[in-house]
Amino acid sequence: MNKCVITVPASSANVGPGFDSVGIAVSKYLTLTVEEADHWEFEHHSVHLPPVSDPHEHLIYQSALKTAEAYHASLPACKVIVESDIPLARGLGSSASAIVSGIELANQLCCLSLSEQEKLAIATEIEGHPDNVAAALLGGFVITSQLANGEIEWFRKIDQQVEFVVSIPEFELKTDDARQVLPEQFTRNEAAAASSIANIVFVALLSGDYEQAGKLMEQDLFHEPYRAGLIPNYEKIRFEAKSTGAYGTVISGAGPTTISLVGKGNGEKVALHLKSKFPDYTVDCLKMTAVGVQVHPVLSSTT
Repeated sequence: MNKCVITVPASSANVGPGFDSVGIAVSKYLTLTVEEADHWEFEHHSVHLPPVSDPHEHLIYQSALKTAEAYHASLPACKVIVESDIPLARGLGSSASAIVSGIELANQLCCLSLSEQEKLAIATEIEGHPDNVAAALLGGFVITSQLANGEIEWFRKIDQQVEFVVSIPEFELKTDDARQVLPEQFTRNEAAAASSIANIVFVALLSGDYEQAGKLMEQDLFHEPYRAGLIPNYEKIRFEAKSTGAYGTVISGAGPTTISLVGKGNGEKVALHLKSKFPDYTVDCLKMTAVGVQVHPVLSSTT
């Protein structure tokens, strides 16, 4: 490989009660333009990305190196131009997209020919849970479960009948901080009640009953009640989105972004309404992207 372009979609995790299990790939992207070089170099071409101090501390490099080492391969140096419209620490899978891009970078540089299952296993090990990385890797709506033996089972569906309106505030919320407010344990009754809600939400989504899915996703008991206090305008955004036709609104990942489930063709209307009500937010209408990580070779011109 002399030069290639790697693209990875953003993702929204949980979708209400699918805590650490469910992810949706959405139409914002991280893009790497990769060219072999004498030494490692990262150039950031995005307002969402901080300056690069040490390329060896970069999450993309570290993910690529871990992948290469796992398969006893030597990772050649590259110049990587990074472009992104995924805001950092907002609940749209910025770290997952970086991890998946790093794994794919090593896969290409070292000619590893990794399977989706192998990539997912490495990504989950790095990220700690499979929800965002599975969506970024596979695309679509993905439900995952990491079994006691470490194996990861997953189910994937593409649904073009829905759109997603994200309301993104200006401040960041680190996932670790959002996890600190969660209880360490649930009683059997609490777990059963929370799981029963999740069961209906995802059966409803898979069967196309979006009204029921939207109603129940707002009833999550696993994390939303505990994180709601960290999300400004949480209840107001829910109310305003629903008043304009959204089926339901939940926290995207760990937040602080909220994501509204909307019927196809209605997303722009909901987004415009939310923009008018919350002018300090970035509000976007996104689609579910059917494809996860992609690699496009760049042919060098000859004279």
